[in-house]
Amino acid sequence: MKKVGLIQLSVGPNPAENIGQTLSYMSKAADEGAQFILTPEGSNFLTDEGRSPQNIAVVQDEDILLKATRTFCRERSVWVCLGSLILAQEGTEKLLNRQILLDPQGQIAAIYDKIHLFDVRLDGGEGYQESRRYARGHWAKTSQVAGLRIGHAICYDLRFPGLFRGLKADIQLLPAAFTQTTGAAHWHTLLRARAIENGCFVLAAAQTGRHDGNRRTYGHSLILDPWGEVLLDMGTAPGVGVQTLDLTQISRRRAQIPAMTADQAFDWA
Repeated sequence: MKKVGLIQLSVGPNPAENIGQTLSYMSKAADEGAQFILTPEGSNFLTDEGRSPQNIAVVQDEDILLKATRTFCRERSVWVCLGSLILAQEGTEKLLNRQILLDPQGQIAAIYDKIHLFDVRLDGGEGYQESRRYARGHWAKTSQVAGLRIGHAICYDLRFPGLFRGLKADIQLLPAAFTQTTGAAHWHTLLRARAIENGCFVLAAAQTGRHDGNRRTYGHSLILDPWGEVLLDMGTAPGVGVQTLDLTQISRRRAQIPAMTADQAFDWA
């Protein structure tokens, strides 16, 4: 898995209106040689904080983007990670923010439900409370793709470095719908830190621009190497980014700075 693709989206609240652009971008990434493609958080739809997504979400087996992507994987023989889908659950009003990894046969290879829910209050009255509508995931997740350890995380998970150290990923996935406010302040810094701390590549596919109502996301989908260097920054326009990875950097950088294996036990004074 040397060539990877990121999809940067600006989706609205209607899944049927979003799907065409997403599939078109995935096709372009595959045409450019991407063997692994990552989409952002909320790839099927996003709503304003004031609108209820429960009226839009469907259960996993009925999601049109998931169905179409399974067919796409089979036809193009590529891996696709749907960074997250907003999905309903039978028997409860709580939704899932779920990441789904599909193999080149279109089979589900991994599922990860977002652990850290975005309950914050920012300046100027901007606030979010995902725990009102979403069920929290309870299990960290890694996968194996072409001999590489893939780490799964979503958006707000980025602010919890212990999760990433525990994943010990060679390639860390971080799809997001980072707000314009927090993205401008912290997005690049936090992603660089996670790459450097863990000596891993980080693939961060993002939502961008204006969505439903007043919701605005930061964009700047990034690919970072294990030294924290930005290999790709997609700016603020929706689109596709494809990058070839030098996978030898993983072992080389970890040998140079063995922080992954040199943690020392200590007591509090």
